[in-house]
Amino acid sequence: MNLQPCVFIVDDDDAVRDSLGQVMKAAGLPCQLFESAKQFLEAYKPGQPGCLVLDLNMPNMTGDELQVELNRLNIKLPIIFLTAFGDIPTTVRAIKAGAIDFLTKPVASKVLLERIETVLRQQALVSEQGQCQRITTLTAREFDVMCLVIAGHSNKQIARQLGISHRTVEIHRARVMEKTGANNLIDLARICSECQIPCNSVK
Repeated sequence: MNLQPCVFIVDDDDAVRDSLGQVMKAAGLPCQLFESAKQFLEAYKPGQPGCLVLDLNMPNMTGDELQVELNRLNIKLPIIFLTAFGDIPTTVRAIKAGAIDFLTKPVASKVLLERIETVLRQQALVSEQGQCQRITTLTAREFDVMCLVIAGHSNKQIARQLGISHRTVEIHRARVMEKTGANNLIDLARICSECQIPCNSVK
């Protein structure tokens, strides 16, 4: 699954949807456009990071109905509502249900981008903190293996250095990747660097 943050735009108005898409592309933000809530639900993969820019008044399933469904599915995707027909009760209900913001159309591109970029920065920070927290679940031996892997040692070298079997190193290494959520060695090194993990004690 692609873990790059994406701005998901759901609006039944073709002109508005296309315009918002152009704004995102001009700002260098990956985006996906959907004309209905149903279309979005069918395409979205749970866990995909990003932000949902959501129209309120749409046929078949409204924006707030989609929000209810996402909450039911335990999908914690930040939502910024856009609507030309907002009222205070609707706004309050959406915010209480977890919406990040509620903007009235037409909204200035600068304002919308500022809201989205703030959301994405906060999301990235939470993700990083989660990865750092996961490192604390490693056993002492898994931690040693992780540090030696990042230092560029092969499994055989690690086994010899730690006095364990090659197969045991492979098991520890697999558990390190699973627990940290790293996709590959480069990703693991990045996580350790960002979390400022001290590996100096492992020689």
